[in-house]
Amino acid sequence: MELESILLPGVDAKRPLVIAGPCSVETEDQVMNTAKQLSSRGIKIFRSGIWKPRTKPGGFEGVGTIGLPWLKEVKKETGMYVATEVATALHVYEALKAGIDMLWIGARTTANPFAVQEVADALKGVDIPVLIKNPVNPDLELWIGALERIHNAGLKKLGVIHRGFSSYDKKIYRNLPQWHIPIELRRRIPNVPIICDPSHIGGKRELIASISQQAMDLNFDGLIIESHCNPDAAWSDASQQITPEVLEYIINLLVIRNETQTTEDLQTLRKQIDECDNNLIEELSKRMRIAREIGTYKKEHNMPILQTGRYTEILDKYGVLGEQCGMDSEFIKKVFEAIHEESVRQQAVIINK
Repeated sequence: MELESILLPGVDAKRPLVIAGPCSVETEDQVMNTAKQLSSRGIKIFRSGIWKPRTKPGGFEGVGTIGLPWLKEVKKETGMYVATEVATALHVYEALKAGIDMLWIGARTTANPFAVQEVADALKGVDIPVLIKNPVNPDLELWIGALERIHNAGLKKLGVIHRGFSSYDKKIYRNLPQWHIPIELRRRIPNVPIICDPSHIGGKRELIASISQQAMDLNFDGLIIESHCNPDAAWSDASQQITPEVLEYIINLLVIRNETQTTEDLQTLRKQIDECDNNLIEELSKRMRIAREIGTYKKEHNMPILQTGRYTEILDKYGVLGEQCGMDSEFIKKVFEAIHEESVRQQAVIINK
């Protein structure tokens, strides 16, 4: 996929690119007050929602088009670029008419190919940076599909926003990071800029700093953070917004590590990793050979493939052993679940011959 830089003129190319502003446009005073505080701290791109898709009806759903002139005033007064979310063709037309500099497509919209296509059609012939949030559920193909739809409309200044994935069982995070998904996206599309949204991943302002650091450690390109002049009084998502002062503090604390390392020590360690991986493949191959022999035995003795008691015993036993070896028990269980699934598949081939 041929992509161009999403950086706007005058915006520093160093990591992280920071996009900040309130969750929602509420009043003209709120917008301008926040923007001036952010601008004075070096933020170049001001973000805020004009139209707010809510999970349930009855909540604040944005001021609508009456807020667009307030964003134009932000540009005029501060010189900042302005960005907002679009979900329909009408949103696109109104945003472009108002001179919005950058657009993003929200998670709920990304999950709907019909909606993404409508936005893509409205953007044909436009040269503007567009960021695409991951879909609500962990579906990489859907995320890539949204990118492709916008790209096929002729847009090249594209990036993605990682805002985490919804989960019924909410614990620490509002939306589970599942970092492996944006990592796989980068493997598939190496030149796509990835912006992390720690506000929506964490759901609590106390988590923004740590999530931002983790995004930088994973070599993400930037951060989009909700910042409000008076967060506790915000009309939407108050608990995950921070003041411009706190934002500046968090950004200054970030440790930005070099993207590449070429030291001999690192090369030596990577060779050790390669050797371990080769050994893993050999051991797994040996395990699957034994699994096929078990499949033959079960076929000869008319036994079912799945032995539930044995499977549970394996998961429990190696989960504990993994913890004793310094690994997360859930990680070990996932590994053995995958191994068990392949063992069952191989035994099924034997039994059904």
